[in-house]
Amino acid sequence: MQVRKLGSFILASALVVSASGSFALAQDSAGHDMKAAGTDTKDATKDTGHAVATGTKKTATGTKKVYHKSVSGTKTAAHKTADGTKTVGKDVGHGTKVAAKDTAHGTEKVGDKIAGKPTPQ
Repeated sequence: MQVRKLGSFILASALVVSASGSFALAQDSAGHDMKAAGTDTKDATKDTGHAVATGTKKTATGTKKVYHKSVSGTKTAAHKTADGTKTVGKDVGHGTKVAAKDTAHGTEKVGDKIAGKPTPQ
């Protein structure tokens, strides 16, 4: 009977030792997993920071391009408006002179009719 008790004791001891060994491995694995997760988080944060910096630089460059195009477009529009205003001014001035002459000529005709002068043909 003592052999049976001794066998049971050895078997129980072997189970306890093997269970405690796997528990120790599980703790090492959990610690390693935590360290790996921290490293992954750090790397992801760095990557995100670099991506934001790159995007910001590209946005700044794009904004400068838009600004310069706007300035150029505004200058072009101002010059074209000035040229158009000169042309319109000349046309209006010419139209005004023609209308004034026509009005004066018409007034002369009316005055001649009132005075009884014959209409030239």
